[in-house]
Amino acid sequence: MLDAVVVGAGPNGLTAAVELARRGFSVAIFEAKGTVGGGARTQELTLPGFRHDPCSAAHPLGINSPAFRGMPLERYGLEWLQPPLPMAHPFPDGTAAVLSRSVAETAASFGPRDAGAYRRLIEPFLPKWDTLVRDFMSLPMSSLPRDPVTLARFGLAGLPPSTWLMRRFRDDRARALFAGLVAHVIAPLDGIITGGVGMVFALAAHARGWPLPRGGSQSISDALAAYLKDLGGSVHTDYEVKRLDDLPPARAYVFDTSPTALARIAGLGRAYEGYRYGASAFKIDYALDGPVPWTAEEPRKAGTVHIGPGSKEIGTALRAASREGRAPDAPFLITVQPSVVDPSRAPAGKHVFWAYGHVPNGWQGDLTDAIERQLERFAPGFRDRVIARATAGPPELAAHNANYVGGDIACGAASGLQLMLRPKLTLFPYSTPHPAVFICSSATPPGPGVHGMSGHNAAKAVWRMLRSNP
Repeated sequence: MLDAVVVGAGPNGLTAAVELARRGFSVAIFEAKGTVGGGARTQELTLPGFRHDPCSAAHPLGINSPAFRGMPLERYGLEWLQPPLPMAHPFPDGTAAVLSRSVAETAASFGPRDAGAYRRLIEPFLPKWDTLVRDFMSLPMSSLPRDPVTLARFGLAGLPPSTWLMRRFRDDRARALFAGLVAHVIAPLDGIITGGVGMVFALAAHARGWPLPRGGSQSISDALAAYLKDLGGSVHTDYEVKRLDDLPPARAYVFDTSPTALARIAGLGRAYEGYRYGASAFKIDYALDGPVPWTAEEPRKAGTVHIGPGSKEIGTALRAASREGRAPDAPFLITVQPSVVDPSRAPAGKHVFWAYGHVPNGWQGDLTDAIERQLERFAPGFRDRVIARATAGPPELAAHNANYVGGDIACGAASGLQLMLRPKLTLFPYSTPHPAVFICSSATPPGPGVHGMSGHNAAKAVWRMLRSNP
């Protein structure tokens, strides 16, 4: 009998399996798709030789993850590539604000009226970032805080809505950049804890950047899988699990799935009926015959580029998709251009690029024209560079990854209390009503992103159970 079986080979499932195997437990992973990866895969979506990331691409939380940093993943091929700028946010006047590795350079891009306010917000936490991120991403009860005072100070600044936090900025350049950071969790700007979301993304950039893995996000998943195999674990792909009886006998079952799928497979009935799924994304992967022709200089050297002329327009777009049930007329866009640092992703002289805007859960329309109108505002002639495109709305995203219910790439609305207290209000979010069944997906704290910390935290709950029941 195995000690643990993990269902789902996304970053969290792989991390949970590695953490258990490192402690001497026998582990096997079962994955429905033909390759491991979940939200961290790389595929030729458009044309041969153009390697795209269907979901995640830039990884500020990945390189800062305490779980990943505790593993020798570089031995298994993971190499982080740092673009000259982590992120740029262009404006209609041809200028741009930047999120740089340097706090001073970032602050200066906002202008003199807000430079000091930004530095006073961010600089006190940066020297204690490693301890802070470990404490923040290990909550609620997987471990005691190492620096409770700094965590409490961060909570006082970050628990209020981002709209409150942004009041300290006098001009909209800083507010727009900060609003774009919050938008990564697809949450309205006036939700609680959203101030903390923006601060985490900013601090992550200043600490270690927003890198891309050489070769694509698949490199993260492949490194985790290779490490697991060296530890004695096994990985089984093309293995769809419909009920617990489909799995080999084990002392514990760990699910890197949505709560909906877990309840169905494990027979937990209505255990997660109150869990909410959030807005989706409409994503386009592009094969280009040249770099994106940005008007501003800064986006040309940034790995990630945010497209939203101002904080009000960003807020309007998020509200439309999250609360009003409609696609925004002018979507806020998160874009990533891997070819800035990794020419291996496309044939010589060519580029890969992706962009997504937010749409309601389950939306079945086509946002292509609205996305490209936004891109043309800041990169005139963009459409002329397009060789091929692959579009994915909510139905396609859900088909690609079963955890994306209705196209929700966060595996559950990351708004309100559910941003942190997920999948339900409990001090033990990784446990389920079945004593041998656990959940480790991004439906558990600390939530969405390729960082493995949900799997890391869940593994602690599993090995405590296994050791108490030898």
